[in-house]
Amino acid sequence: MTEKLTGVLHLIPVALNGENAQEVLPESVIGIARQLTYFLAENEKSARHFLQTIKHPLPLRQLEIKCFDQHADAALAEHLLLPVQAGRSAGLLSEAGCPAIADPGALLIEIAHRCGLRVIPHVGPSSLLLALMASGCNGQRFQFHGYLPVARGECRVKLRLLERESRTHDRTEIFIETPHRSGALLKTLLETCADSTRLCVATDLTLPTESVRSMVVEKWKKQQQGIGKAPSVFLLYASHTACN
Repeated sequence: MTEKLTGVLHLIPVALNGENAQEVLPESVIGIARQLTYFLAENEKSARHFLQTIKHPLPLRQLEIKCFDQHADAALAEHLLLPVQAGRSAGLLSEAGCPAIADPGALLIEIAHRCGLRVIPHVGPSSLLLALMASGCNGQRFQFHGYLPVARGECRVKLRLLERESRTHDRTEIFIETPHRSGALLKTLLETCADSTRLCVATDLTLPTESVRSMVVEKWKKQQQGIGKAPSVFLLYASHTACN
């Protein structure tokens, strides 16, 4: 009896800015992406741009790109994975960075495992891990919280909670914000957190304009440096073991 052959779900990282894929991705990963003709993407437009950037050998019109975003559900995931179950390998693309990390692709990967499919993660940039690496904060214990509340009062309450948990558990708290609100979040952080709390802001990671600044809040206040509307990752570390 012949064993049924199934395809593979490749998790393909993309550049954080959508432009410099050739610089931040290993050639082996780009080579795999160039071989695929079926893609599941958080955003079809950015996926097409990525495939153009890596010089996929086929015209885009010959590639099949299906959307799987934050509105997708398990039923859609099962439907999109039918070709993979039938033997056609697929590439999962995030809008930026690594699939399933602060990204809706996690659900699709869960369904792939339920279906008995092979899932292969590939090396590429993750803004969260790059920021943690460069922060000087605790890399042994950390927690990612996604986006904080937009309302200033609610945001301050959340920040006080995160600061307390960081201090209690000796843990780095990581969060992000949409670029146009990054400056406002930094201002709220400096108004809310204790002077002794370490704050790292990692901006434009992997770009020529990259900046990683990590210091206690007291020093941030003295410098009064803004971050504009650049994509940023924020890390808060309030443990008593943190150095000034």
